[in-house]
Amino acid sequence: MTLVNWSPFREFDDLFSRYGALPARRFRSGNEGSERDTAAWRPVANISETDKEYLIKAELPEVPKEDVEVSVHDGVITIKGERRIENTEENERQHRIESFYGSFARSFSLPADANEGGIHAESRDGVLKIHIPKAEVEKPKAIDIKVR
Repeated sequence: MTLVNWSPFREFDDLFSRYGALPARRFRSGNEGSERDTAAWRPVANISETDKEYLIKAELPEVPKEDVEVSVHDGVITIKGERRIENTEENERQHRIESFYGSFARSFSLPADANEGGIHAESRDGVLKIHIPKAEVEKPKAIDIKVR
C-alpha cells in the first residue's frame, strides 16, 4: 500500500487546469432587452524572436484591421480593438453563441534592445503580426592603456 499526502490545493490546481482559466466575465450587451450575452475577452498572442526581430502574433478572428489600434508608449506596446456582434436576420434564431465579443486590449513590455521606431504591423487571415526590429548593439571597443 502506498501512502499519498493529501493536499486540498492540489485539487484546486487540477480543477483550474482541467477547465482552463476562470470563466470569462459575462455582461449584457447594449440593449437591456437583448437576449444576447457577451463575454469580456482577450485575444491570444504568441511572441517569438529571431536574430533580427521580435514577432507578436495576435489571433483576431472577425476583427477588421480598421478596428485594431497598435501603440507604443514608455516601452509598452498595446493592441486595442473591438470585435462586434454580427447583425442577424429578423427570422434567424441563435441556438448557441460561443464566440467572444466586445472591446479588448493586450499590453506587452518591450525588451531593452527593441527599436521602437521601426515597429510595423500587418493583418491577414485574422492574424495580426507585429514586427519589432532589434536595435543595433554597438560592440565594445578595446582600448589599450599604457602603463607609466
